[in-house]
Amino acid sequence: MSGGTAYLLTALFMSVAMGYPSRRSATDLDATPRTTVTFDELSGVRRFSTRTLNYSTLLLEDDRGILYVGARGAIFALNSSDVANGSHRTIHWEASPEKQMDCLQKGKNNKTECFNHVRFLQRLNSTHLYACGTYAFHPLCAAIDANRFTLPSHFEEGKEKCPYDPARGYTGLIVDGGLYTATRYEFRSLPDIRRNLHQRPLKTEESPLHWLNDAEFVASVLVQESKDSPVGDDDKIYYFFTEWAGEETTSFFDKSQMARVARVARVCKSDVGGKKILQRKWTSFMKARLVCYIPYYEVLRSVCSLDGGGWASTVFYAAFTLSAQWRTMEASAVCRYSISAVQHAFEGPYMEYQDSARKWSRYDGVVPEPRPGSVSTRECGARWGVGRPHPPLTPVSPGQCITDRSRRKGYNSSQDLPNSVLDFVKLHPLMFEEVKPVGGEPLLVKKSVAYSRLAVDRVQALDGRSYDVLFMGTGDGWIHKAVVVGSGIHIVEEVQVFREPQPVESLVISHAQRSLYVGAPSGVLQVPLASCARYASCYDCVLARDPYCAWDGRACRATATADSRGLVQDIQSGNEGCRSSSGRGSLPWKNRTVLQGDDVLLPCDQRSNLARAVWLLNGSEVPGAGQDRLRVGVDGLLVTDTLPQHSGEYRCYGEERGLRTLLATYSLTVLLELPRSPTAAAPPHAASQAAGDVKVAYVSAIVALVVLCAVLSTVLLYVSCLEKRKGKYVLGEPRPASVELQTVSANCLRKGRREEEDEEEELAYPDGCLRIIPGEAPTAATSPVKELPAAVPPLPPPPPLPAELTNGVGALPNVLRKMNGNSYMLLQQQEEPLASPLYSASFTEELSKILEKRKHTQLVEKLDESSV
Repeated sequence: MSGGTAYLLTALFMSVAMGYPSRRSATDLDATPRTTVTFDELSGVRRFSTRTLNYSTLLLEDDRGILYVGARGAIFALNSSDVANGSHRTIHWEASPEKQMDCLQKGKNNKTECFNHVRFLQRLNSTHLYACGTYAFHPLCAAIDANRFTLPSHFEEGKEKCPYDPARGYTGLIVDGGLYTATRYEFRSLPDIRRNLHQRPLKTEESPLHWLNDAEFVASVLVQESKDSPVGDDDKIYYFFTEWAGEETTSFFDKSQMARVARVARVCKSDVGGKKILQRKWTSFMKARLVCYIPYYEVLRSVCSLDGGGWASTVFYAAFTLSAQWRTMEASAVCRYSISAVQHAFEGPYMEYQDSARKWSRYDGVVPEPRPGSVSTRECGARWGVGRPHPPLTPVSPGQCITDRSRRKGYNSSQDLPNSVLDFVKLHPLMFEEVKPVGGEPLLVKKSVAYSRLAVDRVQALDGRSYDVLFMGTGDGWIHKAVVVGSGIHIVEEVQVFREPQPVESLVISHAQRSLYVGAPSGVLQVPLASCARYASCYDCVLARDPYCAWDGRACRATATADSRGLVQDIQSGNEGCRSSSGRGSLPWKNRTVLQGDDVLLPCDQRSNLARAVWLLNGSEVPGAGQDRLRVGVDGLLVTDTLPQHSGEYRCYGEERGLRTLLATYSLTVLLELPRSPTAAAPPHAASQAAGDVKVAYVSAIVALVVLCAVLSTVLLYVSCLEKRKGKYVLGEPRPASVELQTVSANCLRKGRREEEDEEEELAYPDGCLRIIPGEAPTAATSPVKELPAAVPPLPPPPPLPAELTNGVGALPNVLRKMNGNSYMLLQQQEEPLASPLYSASFTEELSKILEKRKHTQLVEKLDESSV
């Protein structure tokens, strides 16, 4: 475990010690994806892209079958059933050259910033869409006729509706014709929450205390609390963002701190501002801290919401990453919050800024009256804390929406509120209580991953329960699909949806198309919500614990397209329902034969990252440790320095959640010596006689060569002397052709297969080291060399080994796979016969080096701690 990870887990336990409950250890929170699907293994994925970039704004209209996409300089209308079928419509909305030049003069980047980035795209009414773009740091908005799908002739000023900077955090909604947005609007201005396209535009207060402190907005959610409300409550818009916290004394650390923290704020839809105080300002603005119970997970990246048919069941899922000071490591956390927990924080005590101490602390002073709302005095007193001095309370704190009880007292709108209430709201925007996650702990803490976007779907499984399925996009182009089971998360799979690493910027789920739409810098993807065909057996299907999939007795099928009768699924435990005891039944045996003392690798590919490899030798389990000659790794079983007792039947199982799936079977035979070829058998005296004849032939050849060399030397010396005397020897004149000797490397016979095919005859020398290559054809007048004696015929090569004498070591590692943030090396067995390494003089040395390296790389026992 690295030092950063250890420190991070220590911080978790420290948070528990500081009073936060946690029923699970830190290692339980770091879930490993069960399966890994690389880019080359994808199936059923459709892609849309053009020459433009930044397909980050998605609007799905499932009932119309249209996916609208806002990109850089363009808006697209795609067919949601198939985004890649070519039937899309396009609106080109580029920034004018004049605005691009003006943007460049402002010191902005003309390759990234000085374009029209479409940041907002929503349905305005039954006939029009509403879109806003940065337009080269001069924001513009437009109402687009959805049927004609063309830009209007008139554009609206967008400086109060859209950010200037395309990199700024931004969120927006259209609710009952009103545009609710949050970002930094004017050039280099303060962050703000505003309402436009409304008869009463509103914004946040800037003085004397800023309600927002360098906020970066992430998401906004409408919660329709007016539906079936017994007290006549109002709908609310919740905003999620990260901002700098002042010196705050909170219940989390109980000491002053200055850091970036996650916040949730809310405003009432019917808020119209104050009459004299807070004119055109929110009178219902309140904010509270959002905690995930792990220090340093303060940067909020994404928020998604889900309700079960009523606003009271609304839950929020939020993804956090490490704050800026943790630059040396990467990690994410996911927490779940209920709407009741958010309401509880907003009903608690306030914070107040102390000028003398220059920090925020709990406010225990007098709260003005009247307070609109319906919460009882006893409930408020309990939530404010027993023993704390506070004045008598009226039903609801300032900042609440107008309710029936307020109307009965004559307060029909926020403009009817007294000045004392508005002054209090102006100076007390922050609540003391934090919003705590469900269960008091994170659902997931994932190291080596930075989640950039979340989407959630609720699926009813075959057991009658509803499960939340999370799709979590990462900053490097992966999607993690996970199911929430109880207080934890089971990650079904991790899928690499982009070959080139890039952040996932948008995620939208279509129930009609059973698809997930992914927006990223390079394009838009349509990914199936489930790929049940990946699970080849009942065990694979059930162990996946995918609510979208079930086993029908023959194949793993999508539950939405099949009759539920006879289907097998187990989301809770993931190990019940299958009848087979081995998971795959019988598999064909693979024969492996080696010589005693050799090493053999028996590959076994574990498809599941959560499975443990279990090997049986003749029915007895092979221990994973403590055996010098048997090493169990993630890629198979390595038997080193084999002995006869290693012969037998080997079975490889994947053990997961108490189930064993048969993955591979081998029959290994260890031979004491190499079997002789039948043609090579001969009587002992014949063999000795043949050896003697060979020795005589070699001695005769050597003597002949020595005599020939002496004669050649004498003749050459005599000829050179004659030429010098006659003055006929000239430098640079071509010399007589002679025999040329060429020395070849000892590896001359070990070239690649392609070279051997091209030069088959040229490489057919038995010695492999010395070749006699003739030069130009000699003539009688120029060469006194006599004809060379015939060379001794070479010995016949040894017989080839049988095909089963291939031990797998020649199959070098050739597949890289990413699992849980690490890179894993897998060894794959080549089924075709390999050239036997037994005849290589350096085989033993090379094998020793390979095996020594594998001890430190491939063969590890922990699935998520290895590296290449």
